[in-house]
Amino acid sequence: MDILGMDTLFAELLLGVGLAMAAGNGFAWWKHARDETPDFEGATFRRGRVIFLGTAGLIIATWAAISLAA
Repeated sequence: MDILGMDTLFAELLLGVGLAMAAGNGFAWWKHARDETPDFEGATFRRGRVIFLGTAGLIIATWAAISLAA
C-alpha cells in the first residue's frame, strides 16, 4: 500500500505539464493568427518552436495518460 500514491503521482505531474505545454503553445498560435502581439519588446512568433513544443506536450500528455490507464 502506497500512502501518498507515489506510483501515480509522477504520471499525473507529467500529464499536467504535457497538457500545459500543448495548451500554451496552441494559445500562442491562436493569438498569432489573430495578429495580436505581446506588448514587450523583442517578442516574436517562432512557428517551428510552437510546433515542436506543442507536439512534445501532446506526446508527453499521451504517454502519461496511457501510463495512468494501464
